[in-house]
Amino acid sequence: MRYFFTFLMLLLGFKVVSQGCSDAGFCTMGAMKPDQAYSKQIDFKLRSLEFNYYHGKTLLSPIITVYTADMNFSINDLYSLQVKVPYQTVSGNLGETSGVGDLSLSVSRGFLLQNGFTAGATLGAKIATGTSDIENNDTPFGTGGDLPMYYQLSLGTYDLVLGGSLINEKWLFATGLQMPVIHNNKNDFRWGEWSEYPNQEGYLLKHNLANNLKRGTDVMLRAERNFRFINYNFGIGVLGIYRITKDEIYLFREDRRAKLDGTTGLALNVLANFGYNFNINHSVKLIGGLKLTDRQVNPDGLTRKHVISASYVYRF
Repeated sequence: MRYFFTFLMLLLGFKVVSQGCSDAGFCTMGAMKPDQAYSKQIDFKLRSLEFNYYHGKTLLSPIITVYTADMNFSINDLYSLQVKVPYQTVSGNLGETSGVGDLSLSVSRGFLLQNGFTAGATLGAKIATGTSDIENNDTPFGTGGDLPMYYQLSLGTYDLVLGGSLINEKWLFATGLQMPVIHNNKNDFRWGEWSEYPNQEGYLLKHNLANNLKRGTDVMLRAERNFRFINYNFGIGVLGIYRITKDEIYLFREDRRAKLDGTTGLALNVLANFGYNFNINHSVKLIGGLKLTDRQVNPDGLTRKHVISASYVYRF
């Protein structure tokens, strides 16, 4: 119980000040997911339907809420298919948006090892549902035009995702790569189109320009220590996401493309999770995270000030 109360104190702190994963989605795909089920007695490789609620506050005013249907289907004893469909709403000082976000599709395979670990491998894709050019023309602050990336429902890219994991009763180690393959981001947010906004220096100019953004490639590494009991588990871990190539945007004032300094580097998070199993079919999960380091420039609008994630899982 001492571990349990320590975890609760950590989680309450994360709910107030956490910044979250701030990645483009691959750290919750397939073999890279946090808080994965594990048991020597119970087969958890069943079909499952997970409903997830995500609430995040950005570094500026937008508040982002995402409702995700995460569907997992066993193809056979070795392979499983995951489909994630998010519905996202964003509300901030510059406007409001809502709609279906980028889709996730992946296939994973499990391997039973001799040392008590189970290995997993994932091949997947992120599928764009838009081109990141949602406008807000109904504004008193100027001509409006495209909203910043914080408000966009899609990143406007088609991404290749690769990942793998090792898991046993106590530990989870996972690594992955997400590489944009097709770029269809047509964002054209410009500060000048919001010329009447009352707080230019203190607020508006803090939105990074992301005109026709080509997002860089990310790699991730997750390490998680779990404490498992009959009906519940909790754990702590670290998640590092390193952008290895620079983001690139179109500089409309100079009529040229440029790679942006400050967009590569490490985003490091410490995480906490809690899960409760009502029985083999029904469970709930709660996850929080605290950002330790971040990249200097984030034109993709993925950075968060705090994040809380809650899920209900039905296995069948």
